[in-house]
Amino acid sequence: MTVSEGHRITIEQDTRHVRVVHGGEVIAESRRPLVLRETGCPVRYYLPPEDVRTDVLTPSGTHTYCPFKGTASYWSLPGGDGRGDEVWAYPDPKPEVAQIKDHLCFYGVEVVAEDAD
Repeated sequence: MTVSEGHRITIEQDTRHVRVVHGGEVIAESRRPLVLRETGCPVRYYLPPEDVRTDVLTPSGTHTYCPFKGTASYWSLPGGDGRGDEVWAYPDPKPEVAQIKDHLCFYGVEVVAEDAD
């Protein structure tokens, strides 16, 4: 957990079944997501790269900086909504959130979370 001036981030290993579907196609499926909770942000699932179809992702030149997590790199999904940058990861996160290194997170797609069997 990292806490700074009222800002809090927690990361937990989970066994929930998380599936990312885009355009009717399963892009990612994992039973070992990291669940990141951050003050003022929605809950995010960070998935190990082995559980993501990285072959369908197109690297983007976009990078953003978060003072709590570091610099994020982005990818676009096939046939996306034209906005692009629906997937991101932190290749070199800040030490306080090192668990999310290289895990991928999805924005603007359907994420189905189910209880583990």
